[in-house]
Amino acid sequence: MNDFDLYIGIDYSGAKTPEARLDGLQVYAARPGGSCEKQFSPAPSNNGKPCNWTRAEIAGMLLDQARQGVRFLAGIDHGFSFPLSYFERYGLNSWPEFLEDLVGYFPADQPGVALKDIDRSLRTGDNRDLRLCERWTSSAKSVFLFDVQGSVAKSSHAGIPWLKRLRDEAGHRIHFWPFDGWQPAPDKSVIAEVYPSIFRKRYPAEGRSGDEQDAYAVARWLAEAYRRGALARYFEPPLSEDERKTAALEGWILGVG
Repeated sequence: MNDFDLYIGIDYSGAKTPEARLDGLQVYAARPGGSCEKQFSPAPSNNGKPCNWTRAEIAGMLLDQARQGVRFLAGIDHGFSFPLSYFERYGLNSWPEFLEDLVGYFPADQPGVALKDIDRSLRTGDNRDLRLCERWTSSAKSVFLFDVQGSVAKSSHAGIPWLKRLRDEAGHRIHFWPFDGWQPAPDKSVIAEVYPSIFRKRYPAEGRSGDEQDAYAVARWLAEAYRRGALARYFEPPLSEDERKTAALEGWILGVG
């Protein structure tokens, strides 16, 4: 596996609209052999203070990096897909088909659209259903379980439409793991789902907020795992053939397994 130019950790939030500046959106990045540094929104500062990120800006930043030929590995803290039961309920047979279907009901990448304004009953699942990768963790929650502590439902429903947009606009430049294959091509950037709870306590917080620490821990772990030669193993979790078929629809959390 070739080295990446940049290791990016993104702590996500599904609150408000795509243009809203949120404390819960945090980005850290590390270069090979370098320190892990907080990344700031490209928006002009507000009275000398950097602005918070928006979801639209984060997607734009990833797209710009890909177009500039920067080979990055980005870990994003939200579900990239839904449980197998959802695919069966709505007759969906692939992840690209799932993306196309979901944005018709959750156009959360469109200006001014907030999840609270969307009728979730039109496309939903059982909030007790977990994906296989979530059952392999001790505390991950269902992508359908809204409004509880530690929920990823909002961030997943708000973030997945941006994955589709990145996929549509970046073309062959970005590998969406594991949907595009378990081993990324050496010339592509990679976007993968992560679960910061796995990593956050490995590193002292040093004054960072909880959201900052999550983004920092992801970026630092990605960089360190590559440097140790351990990253390739995490791209190939120990799954049976049937489990791999399930994960091709449901996705997987990088670092689980």
